[in-house]
Amino acid sequence: MITMAVCSAKGGVGKTSVVLGLASAALHRSVSTLVVDLDPQADATSGLDVTAQREHDVAAVLRTPKRRVAESSVAPSGWVDDHPGLLDVVTGSAASARLDAPDHEQADLDGLRRALRKLDDHELALLDCPPSLGGLTRSAWRASDAVLVVSDASRFSVAAVGRTLDEVAALRSGPRVAGVLVNRFSPRSGEQRFRLEELRSLFGPLVLEPLPDRVAVPQSQGAGKPLHALRPVAARRVAEQFDRLLDVVLAQGVAPRTSRDSA
Repeated sequence: MITMAVCSAKGGVGKTSVVLGLASAALHRSVSTLVVDLDPQADATSGLDVTAQREHDVAAVLRTPKRRVAESSVAPSGWVDDHPGLLDVVTGSAASARLDAPDHEQADLDGLRRALRKLDDHELALLDCPPSLGGLTRSAWRASDAVLVVSDASRFSVAAVGRTLDEVAALRSGPRVAGVLVNRFSPRSGEQRFRLEELRSLFGPLVLEPLPDRVAVPQSQGAGKPLHALRPVAARRVAEQFDRLLDVVLAQGVAPRTSRDSA
């Protein structure tokens, strides 16, 4: 199972939307996927149309990473009707906020990694992190093969990307960095073009093809459907970009495990 932490040190950049877009691309390609909703807002759980009630949630898994707890936290996405196991969710919980303290002991950060070893019957795991660099995000890093850093093209996000990459690079035997993804990019904005070039000058080839600001993304979320199920041409074009992003994610399964070698 390839495990990818999708994270950001700044809120409001559309990190969960990226997770949902990747889940849609994986579903379209029949890549069995597990989404782990670590954000206390649990937007990924909602966006993936999870309605089934489970005995446990992600907070319980982090506290007690035993097989019975981990397995009883997994619910099917409502996007999948007739293919059980193709897209599943470790359901989010507001209770996970209590585990996001920045001063967790190192041993406390290993629970998610141990739990995912017991949930390894998927090809891909996407870990939707909260917009912080606290205990939940660090737990995701320890459990992951690679990290995808989501940003937007703004001054404060450029600084947040730098902080995030520095923290990942400081980890001993940490995950590699799959890339920096600029989300909701508007090429008509001079400021956004300037910030994108600033990111490229700072982080070079780590900066991936930006995702455009398109109405199809919130439309798919509002409809409770995967992006790839929408018919308009504009939606298909965004879906194709998520297909290419999925290729980057899946490539982490064959790349050597390093931490920010190319930065």
